[in-house]
Amino acid sequence: MSNPPRLSALVTGGSRGIGAAVAKRLAKDGYSVILTYVTKPDEAQAVASHILAEGGEALAVRLDVSDRGAVSAFFKEHIEGKVELEVLVNNAGITKDGLLVRMKDEDWDRVIAVNLPGAFTCLREAGKLMMKRRRGRIVNIVSVVGQSGNAGQANYVAAKAGLIGLTKTAALELAPRGITVNAVAPGFIESDMTAVLPDAVKQAFQEQIPLKRMGTPEDVASAVAYLASPEAAYVTGQVLAVNGGLYR
Repeated sequence: MSNPPRLSALVTGGSRGIGAAVAKRLAKDGYSVILTYVTKPDEAQAVASHILAEGGEALAVRLDVSDRGAVSAFFKEHIEGKVELEVLVNNAGITKDGLLVRMKDEDWDRVIAVNLPGAFTCLREAGKLMMKRRRGRIVNIVSVVGQSGNAGQANYVAAKAGLIGLTKTAALELAPRGITVNAVAPGFIESDMTAVLPDAVKQAFQEQIPLKRMGTPEDVASAVAYLASPEAAYVTGQVLAVNGGLYR
């Protein structure tokens, strides 16, 4: 008797950092993973190759989530009728920092478009398919700054705060169909962006964290894996902070 096909997980922005860690963790947990990227095809393929080498299933596909037409086409080509989509992780995001009085319109618009409408469009498309199956897990990656605010990141903070609100509303609307919607809010996480900061700046950040260390992408991936698991079947509309106690 042949084994049933693996349930699938879609991870947007899965080429590096938190997205790559989430893709690898969900593959380890038995999901067939589709991960998306925009500008890092080699890194995305390296993540997929790692999963394949570990005996999992993975596919890396280019997708700009801010392009609603592209998102719709992506779901028709790679998801609808092709796989049993069990998990969506909305991780794709960008930053273009600057003080709000000097922020360029294009920097505001681009960050909002990727981080909020991009997540909304993926959530809407995934939600339609999950509603037919009457099951599914949606996890949105937000940020500690979406809860606390942060000087110099008005666009990013607004988008992440909006995504928290979207998470709570989607949880209410999709719960009757057996679908949970939650968010994970990372704090100060080791990444390409934080790696370039001067040691003095990183040390100052760490002094603000009760656990006195930066988090890792794997710390965040563990939280996502929990929310995607059967153990979290009665958890929805929540924001799970992974921040070392930074914002309580």
